[in-house]
Amino acid sequence: MAKQTLLTDEGLKNYENELEYLKDVKRKEIAEKIKVARSFGDLSENSEYDEAKNDQAMLEARIAQIEAILKNAKIIDDSELTNELIHVGSKVKVHDCEFDEDVEYQIIGSNEADPFEGRLSDESPVGAALLGHKVGDTVEVETPDGTIKFIVLEISR
Repeated sequence: MAKQTLLTDEGLKNYENELEYLKDVKRKEIAEKIKVARSFGDLSENSEYDEAKNDQAMLEARIAQIEAILKNAKIIDDSELTNELIHVGSKVKVHDCEFDEDVEYQIIGSNEADPFEGRLSDESPVGAALLGHKVGDTVEVETPDGTIKFIVLEISR
């Protein structure tokens, strides 16, 4: 059985838009590249043709990947989220004890994660460690760089 993919509404829309673009626009562009490359003659030594076919293979692989993500997607329903505990979909404000600063994260599925934007995967060390905690909890996270300590300040949707 394929792994379930957790997505926010925004993530779902992004994947659907990308899939539509790849199918409607990129497929036509690559088909045109292949047609032009074929017109150059001998395909055995035609680098333009080889490149276009390679682009086509990568495009089809990405389309298949997105279709698999969408097929196995579970949308995070904000209305089911509480602010009592941290779960996938929660926005959380924590105090980073090491750097003595407050930081905000959103815990989301791994396909939408972007640590530089504060969007942590539920499978990442910090994301996984925060799950299930409530305001006031101290959470210690084992990372490759050592242990990090957070104090949960706020949970929202």
